[in-house]
Amino acid sequence: MRLIDGHLDLAYNALNGRDLTLTLEALRASDPVEGQTTTTTFTELRAANTRVCFGTLFALPQTPDSPHGYTDHAGARAQALAQLDVYRRWEDGGFIRLLRSGTEVSAHLDRDDAPLGVVLLMEGADPVRDEGDLPFWVNVGVRLIGPAWGATRYAGGTGAPGPLTDAGRALVTAMRDLGIALDASHLDDAAFWDAAELGPRMIASHSNSRTLVSGNRHLSDEMARAIARTDGVIGLVFLSSFIRHGAERGATLADLAAHAYHYAEVVGWDRVALGSDMDGGFGAEKSPLGIGRYAQLPRFVDGLPEVHRASVASENWLRWLTAYL
Repeated sequence: MRLIDGHLDLAYNALNGRDLTLTLEALRASDPVEGQTTTTTFTELRAANTRVCFGTLFALPQTPDSPHGYTDHAGARAQALAQLDVYRRWEDGGFIRLLRSGTEVSAHLDRDDAPLGVVLLMEGADPVRDEGDLPFWVNVGVRLIGPAWGATRYAGGTGAPGPLTDAGRALVTAMRDLGIALDASHLDDAAFWDAAELGPRMIASHSNSRTLVSGNRHLSDEMARAIARTDGVIGLVFLSSFIRHGAERGATLADLAAHAYHYAEVVGWDRVALGSDMDGGFGAEKSPLGIGRYAQLPRFVDGLPEVHRASVASENWLRWLTAYL
């Protein structure tokens, strides 16, 4: 069964010194990132039969834990451009193919020998100077933007409540007019509803259900319904603390499946997909039990009702990509 993953921080990991062109065993033997057992390389993605993913441009802001993060737009833009260069070098090396349209996605999936297909998603919009800068990012291949991570110049985000700023309203309006999809993952409630009112196309690349895990990082049922009303899809994220309340480690695949079942009750199985975020700031230690490496990710899909497995694995994202990319 082929997979489409709605959220992977591939280039971010590369710039942290991880060579994703290695086998997982080779990367683990030389991993420069301490405290996290890495799970994801191109060979692992191939072993899982992940054919397409949303690959992020993720600029990390300065925090007490990240003293070298960006402090202004120029710093955020420099990080995003450096990651874009990584994707381009990988494409030149035959490891990935950047996909810019639904037609390209469909053609790519028809080739069994194709490398990983990557659709560019900007996670946190601070690399964008202002709404007038959007055509530049569209031209280089960005097709989705999440305005927030924590708080940004544009929106309140995870752990940082707040609405869209004036700049955020201008950005989301321009995104809507240019056909750039909005990734609602990480948006605070106030910013989410401000954005929804402006009418962009919406998805959530990696967001679990707030009904099962509290906090503004997760989607309320009302948010899930709002995304569904735009024909959007929601990707499930594989971090234990986002899967079972209070579980820094040790969440199970059954715990994660509970989010899938809940979303299915609220918006239908045709809105449920994968957005694993594997190695998105966490390693095998905080992944669900039984997913110690990316190649094992299909175990989750295998535990879902058989009639819905293909939809969650790839068909729901594929439907969205071919209709709207």
